[in-house]
Amino acid sequence: MKTSIVNSVKKFLNWKRPKEERSLRGTHLKKVKLGSTIVEMKMITKRFPGVIANDHIDFELKSGEIHALLGENGAGKTTLMNILYGLYSPDEGETYVYGRRVTLGSPQDAINLGIGMVHQHFTLASALTVTENIILGLEPRKGGFLDLKKAEERIVKLSKRYGFGVDPKAKIWQLSVGEQQRVEILKALYRNVNVLVLDEPTSVLSPLEVEELFKAIRKMANEGSAIVFITHKLKEVMAIADRITILRKGKAVSTVEPSKADERKLARMMVGREVSFQTESAVARVGDVVLKVKDLQALDDRGLLALKKVSFTIHKGEILGIAGVSGNGQRELAEVIANLRKATKGKILFLEQDVTNRSPRETIEQRIAYIPEDRVETGLIRDLTLTENVILKVHNTEPFVKKGILNNKIIAQYTEKLISEYEVKTRSIYTPVRHLSGGNIQRLLLARELASNPKLVIAAQPTRGLDVKSTMFIHNKLIKQKKNGMAILLISEDLDEIMTLSDRIAVMYEGEIVGISPSEKASIERIGLMMTGMKS
Repeated sequence: MKTSIVNSVKKFLNWKRPKEERSLRGTHLKKVKLGSTIVEMKMITKRFPGVIANDHIDFELKSGEIHALLGENGAGKTTLMNILYGLYSPDEGETYVYGRRVTLGSPQDAINLGIGMVHQHFTLASALTVTENIILGLEPRKGGFLDLKKAEERIVKLSKRYGFGVDPKAKIWQLSVGEQQRVEILKALYRNVNVLVLDEPTSVLSPLEVEELFKAIRKMANEGSAIVFITHKLKEVMAIADRITILRKGKAVSTVEPSKADERKLARMMVGREVSFQTESAVARVGDVVLKVKDLQALDDRGLLALKKVSFTIHKGEILGIAGVSGNGQRELAEVIANLRKATKGKILFLEQDVTNRSPRETIEQRIAYIPEDRVETGLIRDLTLTENVILKVHNTEPFVKKGILNNKIIAQYTEKLISEYEVKTRSIYTPVRHLSGGNIQRLLLARELASNPKLVIAAQPTRGLDVKSTMFIHNKLIKQKKNGMAILLISEDLDEIMTLSDRIAVMYEGEIVGISPSEKASIERIGLMMTGMKS
């Protein structure tokens, strides 16, 4: 009886789908002619409360091409691809795969059609091995037992085929961020995908890792796969894309070939007007030492040594850039200086005073500002309003409080002033921060930290994931603060950013400073090599 009911339900669900959809599974395993259309999305519309994320978008993807999806933060790029991957259902529009209309109700539906997606934030289980992560949901069995050896052999073959040097037996927590990204890609390839969506794939990679990734995805494209490359980095688009589709405010503006465009034209289409690529220049007028770090050591969250005798100084009116691939101690360094993590050895001297292992409150009172890399977990509180987030560090000081009572009028005026100065786009100062775009969240965080007129700013990944307009805005704000005599510790994985803003550049590798040099004597090639451990 139970079996009969199950079969009836399955029959009903299959009947609900158009006939052409029912017969589509496995189509992607057939050989597809290069240049033929694999995916076609027509008039795709997706609405969220108060915003149209995708507004009647047409998008086409061909076999053998790398198709870049370019746009500002909040333009609708990831939403459109989440629809293709079955994470969202469109409110309007149709999707065709291999010429047949499909309804993608889940990622499994997409995978069944050969569509895979690697998200900006990885979805790996750190305690499991590479193999265990890759085969989750597809466990190969031999006589009823898990056949890990067979899976490992296939993973090794895929790794060699695309130049991914990954040990299938390694635990995820033992891998660098770049290696973890390879695992995510291998997870998709293991499922025989013909369409691979990469969401901001280079945001955490060194220049050498970016080069390796580009070689791998070009090889995939040459073999007939179709790659969607979501990004906001114009140089990378020009270097890797065969076609570029630009989104602006939820609409598809144009699809162009790199040979018929340049960075300035692409930026203009992204923003809707001319964009200045000039960062305000400022010759360093170096003053007294503001921060001195001496033989600093600290542990990471797993209890392993993350900082190994780190030493450097930062002067008044100077930007010291810290370059390095994510996971080499930069986060721990920022947190120790901000007194959010304990130092196990060494000293931190701020204006000649020992501030090692002081409280976060004392750090704030000493006018040390901190822009953390995790802006929505450590920096701001998502469910609080803009006004509440703006006064988080000063809520107990005048004029914001008097006799223990918050002065809401003063707080509102202060918030309005900051969001005007930093061009934060919001419907209201009483809107919860979770409703802001990434660029506006970062502007709000920057506004709060710089409004205190600090003597030292720790800026960790201040423009990660931001579009060109927001990036230039933040760069110029930091340069302005430097001109005013502020000392800035800039931690970034974006070498262009490090080279543009820094007066001196230090490179971190496996918890150590492997070299420090003046920016005018540094080159991207040299810094990139140092990021892999080569000493200066």
